Amino acid sequence: MRFYCTDDTVDLEQYPYHVRDVHISDPFILADPKSRCYYTYVQFADTERFPDVETDKENGVFYVLESKDLIHWSKPQICFRQNNFWADKDYWAPEVHIWKGRYYLFSSFRADGHYRKCQCLVSDSPKGPFEPIRQEAVTPDGWQSLDGTLYVDRSGKPWMVFCHEWLQVGDGQICAVPMSDDLGEAIGDPVILFRASDGKWNAKGAKEGGYVTDGPFLHRLPGGKLIMLWSSFTEKGAYAVGYATSRFGDILGPWDQELEPLYALDGGHAMLFYTFGGQLMMACHCPNDHPKKRILLFEMEEDENGLHVVNEVTGNWFHAAGGPAKGWVYEKPCVEIPSFAKDPRG
Repeated sequence: MRFYCTDDTVDLEQYPYHVRDVHISDPFILADPKSRCYYTYVQFADTERFPDVETDKENGVFYVLESKDLIHWSKPQICFRQNNFWADKDYWAPEVHIWKGRYYLFSSFRADGHYRKCQCLVSDSPKGPFEPIRQEAVTPDGWQSLDGTLYVDRSGKPWMVFCHEWLQVGDGQICAVPMSDDLGEAIGDPVILFRASDGKWNAKGAKEGGYVTDGPFLHRLPGGKLIMLWSSFTEKGAYAVGYATSRFGDILGPWDQELEPLYALDGGHAMLFYTFGGQLMMACHCPNDHPKKRILLFEMEEDENGLHVVNEVTGNWFHAAGGPAKGWVYEKPCVEIPSFAKDPRG
C-alpha cells in the first residue's frame, strides 16, 4: 500500500513549504540518521512567501530547509554567513555529507578577479552554523571549477570529485583530487577521470559550442560496482542525467559510459539517497530554467548491473518541464497527493 503525504500527516506550522513550491537549483538531500530528518540547502530564500525570513544582503549565505517526509519543508534558515570568508559570489550547488561524525558542506565559490573554486565548510549540526575549514580552496589554482562532491575510496580515504568547467577548457572534465583527513585541502594532484566528449548520449557541442559536464555524484551498486551520475545536454537540447561505471570499481576508473541517459526531459544535476524507509531515491531539478526550477524526486531501482527510474513522485514535471518535453506539460500544476511505495518517514 502506498503512503500518501497529505497535509494532515505533518505540522504545517513547522513545515509549511510544499515541495512543488520550493525554488531550488541542484538539489542535494541529506537523510540525517541522528535527527531522522531530511535537509536540503539553497542559496536564496523565497521572501515573498516568507517575508519574515532572515536575510543578509551584505554577505553571501546558504539556507537550510528541513523535512520529515520529503514533501513538506520548513521555511529557509541561514546556515552559513560569509563574514570574513574570501568569496562572496557563485554560491552554487551546496551539498552536505557526514564524515567522521561531523557535517561537511561542499560547494562552489568565487570572488571578483578569481576563478570559481570548490571547498568545504564544517558544522556539528546539519542546520549549521557552518564555518570554513580553510580560507583556501581544495580545487587547483588557475582552474575554473564547480560542483564538488565527496567520494570515500575502499581504503577509507576521501576525495573531492568536481567539474573542470567547459567555459575554460571547451571539453568539460570530471576530475578527482585526494583530500586531507579534515577535508580542508588537497594532498595530491588532480586526475581527469573523463571528458564530456566521452559520453554516448550527450550532444557534441549543444551548449554554445562547448561540451558540458555538470553535477558528478558517486554511488556503489549492491554488487559492488561504482557508478557516477553526471549531467549534460542531449542532441535535442534538453538537460539530462546519465551515468558511467568504473571498470575496476574505484575512482580512477577507467569509466565506461552508458549508451542512454537515465532522465532526459530537461532535468539534471542529480544525486541519490535512501529514505528512512529504505527506498533508493534520485533528486534533481527541472526544468533547467532558473526561475522555474523545482525538485523532482524519483523512486529508483538498482541491481548489480545498473540503475533505473521507477516513478517520479513529486508531480513537478507535469507543469514545468522544458526542452523536448515542453509541448507535453499540463497547463495547470499537478494537485494529486504525492505518494511513495514506502513511507519516507521510516
